[in-house]
Amino acid sequence: MIRRTIAAIAAATVVVLGTASIARAQSDEEIILADPAFSMTFSAGYIATDLGLWQKHGLKLKTVAITGVGAINAVISGSAHFAQSSGSTFGRAAARGQKVLAIATMINRPFTQLILRKEFTTGFDPKAPLEKRAALIKGRTIAVDSINSVVHGYVRLLAARAGMNPDDIRVAPMAPNSMLAAFQSKQIDGFAMSLPWTLKPVQDGEATLIASGPDGDPADMVPFGFNLLVTLKDTCEKKRSVCVAMGRSIKDATAFINDRPEEAFAILKKRFPTLSDDLLKAGFDELKKVTPSPPVPTKAALENSEVYNVGAGLLKADEKLKSYDGLFTDEFVR
Repeated sequence: MIRRTIAAIAAATVVVLGTASIARAQSDEEIILADPAFSMTFSAGYIATDLGLWQKHGLKLKTVAITGVGAINAVISGSAHFAQSSGSTFGRAAARGQKVLAIATMINRPFTQLILRKEFTTGFDPKAPLEKRAALIKGRTIAVDSINSVVHGYVRLLAARAGMNPDDIRVAPMAPNSMLAAFQSKQIDGFAMSLPWTLKPVQDGEATLIASGPDGDPADMVPFGFNLLVTLKDTCEKKRSVCVAMGRSIKDATAFINDRPEEAFAILKKRFPTLSDDLLKAGFDELKKVTPSPPVPTKAALENSEVYNVGAGLLKADEKLKSYDGLFTDEFVR
């Protein structure tokens, strides 16, 4: 029954390409999509896979997990055709001369939260300016998913805006499940991560939410390319039909999240079976805030991603791109 329901949903929501277009996209070649982590950030990709949207648009696609900036590096090296990547990582690659191209924006503001152990937040005022809230992490050990990732950049940016040297914070890279275990055993004082991982310690009363990207921390980072579908320019020149199929699959997936949230939640629940419904629902509510439909990449989102990089010390100010022409296109998701 569940399988029949999902199949019916897919049939009702997918915009089917013309027969000729599908034929051009179909190939015996396996298309590789690299994901840098396991989190709700990549929900559009999960939805596309679990609803069979890639196949509907003529693709034989395999998703591989490659941690952090390794995902976009796999595209650059040619070992993956596409990656889900932050605008922060994408901008640094473009600034260093890589011929990368963003063809969709699945999340358009920071989807990261920063939490800290309750014992370090006595008298905390959630309405205080962000700079004052962020100052509480000075001298603390904060876990992130990987060094120089967009999540690590979030911690560094908040530290800089609180007047700190980012090196005043001890950073511990680890996988999300390991963050929860390390937090419970008090090996770390807090962590930053995309949702839903930050929500459990807060719901359990063990942690305080210091900053929340989906809720506008920081407010000047909207729009923001938190999750982009990226490839090489050469790929879309030589295999345009593949880029069309990828873009339309993601367009259908983001529309599904926005238009059929109950069904989307049910699908994601199977991706996160160890999380309670309340916890996952809280994360999903935040996801809906930041999922654009259609998932159009924009100059403003890329520019803010570079401002983010410079503020976090991940990119020198003089390395900032002078122009974003040719780095993104909306032709595959319109």
